[in-house]
Amino acid sequence: MHWAYWNPVRIRFGAGLFDEVAGLIGKRRWALVTYDQPIFRNLAERLAQAAGAPVATIANIETNPDCADLVESCRLFGTSAQRAEVIVALGGGSMIDAAKVLAASGGDFETVRRHLVDKAPLDASNIIPIIAVPTTAGTGSEVTSWATVWDADHGSKYSLAHPRLYPEAAVLDPALTLGAPRGLTLATGLDALSHALESIWNVNGNPVSANYAVEAAREIIETLPRLIERLDDIGLRERQMRASLLAGLAFSNTKTALAHNISYDITLKSGTIHGIACSFSLPIVMRWAMGTQPQCDAALRRVFGSDLDAGAERLGLFLQGLGVKTDPSAYGVSPAEWDRLVAKALEGERGRNFIGRQAAKAA
Repeated sequence: MHWAYWNPVRIRFGAGLFDEVAGLIGKRRWALVTYDQPIFRNLAERLAQAAGAPVATIANIETNPDCADLVESCRLFGTSAQRAEVIVALGGGSMIDAAKVLAASGGDFETVRRHLVDKAPLDASNIIPIIAVPTTAGTGSEVTSWATVWDADHGSKYSLAHPRLYPEAAVLDPALTLGAPRGLTLATGLDALSHALESIWNVNGNPVSANYAVEAAREIIETLPRLIERLDDIGLRERQMRASLLAGLAFSNTKTALAHNISYDITLKSGTIHGIACSFSLPIVMRWAMGTQPQCDAALRRVFGSDLDAGAERLGLFLQGLGVKTDPSAYGVSPAEWDRLVAKALEGERGRNFIGRQAAKAA
């Protein structure tokens, strides 16, 4: 078996480490990508006092960065009086993804659009470094080299990817996640669980990614139900953020697989939040993966125990206990539509990563 693992992100983890971000910026001109909300404005002011004022602040992005908003984001970024030498992404995965778009854009979204739609190559020399400061525990974008870009007007989803888009540094401060409400905490936590499991049943899996994924999945299954009932518990927040990081380190080398490819149409069709859309099908997909590859089965047994059929049942009950329905019909998908959706997803970029494609096709 030949395999390789690589992740260049410098990681700092621990409560209170937000104050280290200014030191990572150093004397460089920096731009800030964050939410236009009071808690983030306060953090931005705190950072500016230590690092100096940013040359640009981009705050027009909400959940699921969309082409329509990113056009304006890139314009604002490109028209700043001074060119940023580093971008600080402060927020959830959507902020970090948006920062990657800005980093690659040269101040013009058309550069990114041509790359996504027309496959025009990016100029690596123009990609600006990123410091990622996540305020949720789920997406793993702080340790990956890609970003999800949505085009709601045309019902499309793209993945912007380039090795230079790995953030140069990630500062994970669990204290920054204390303000995340229950619904967001649940959805991002399940996104991380999906990252972990999808990197196990993946054609790109390797021993290093599997170890990260197993530890992440076990920790999320133990921690998340407790956390959503005790949102102010910093110890649980720290455990969940660590598990999310491990899942990110796993799928940073494998990418995701079938459950994620299924989720894109679910989100576009019904607006179902990403973490729910990519996790409700995990028990179904796990059953298709079982028995396909010895290494996958071995890793899944480390998570769920020796009886994988019972493990898939346990996974379904875990999701249902969190209030997540695992029947596709709950998301407005009929049996016939489900078959079509799975067939389409199997041919998608992420679906082709799934090791159980033949089992899924036969189901």
